[in-house]
Amino acid sequence: MDEIYQRYAKNVYHFLLARTGNADLAEELTQETFYQAIRSIDHYDGSCKISTWLCGIAKNVLLTYQRKHPVLAEIEGEVASELQADSAEHDAISQISRIELLRKLHELEDPYREVMYLRALGGLSFREIGEVQGKSENWARVTFYRAKEKLRKEEI
Repeated sequence: MDEIYQRYAKNVYHFLLARTGNADLAEELTQETFYQAIRSIDHYDGSCKISTWLCGIAKNVLLTYQRKHPVLAEIEGEVASELQADSAEHDAISQISRIELLRKLHELEDPYREVMYLRALGGLSFREIGEVQGKSENWARVTFYRAKEKLRKEEI
């Protein structure tokens, strides 16, 4: 597990930092994610990448935290690390500030918001997003495209 932690802790941390905008909280939730992973390692069946499995756990850890601390849910996405995007995605959103983009992302309804977070901020592939969400890769692509269209129509 130490090797897994060394390899994936930074990815999980950045995923959580992008969602919370709080370095201390992201670190705490990263530790909780790996604690939960250790507790449920026997449930990992190898059907997806370990990074995808860990992001799924991180997402659940964050949701649990947000249910216990509802104020965080209101400000989620206000402050975040650098936006990571492919060049085509970057072109679609390059004219706006990161903070404004994150505010608009926060206003999107699920599943659009979650897919945008996982893709643009978490850096996951469409296949990985589909696995985390329990859907297909095509579903992730279509949902991401529709989310981008919603953002464009609102002329962020």
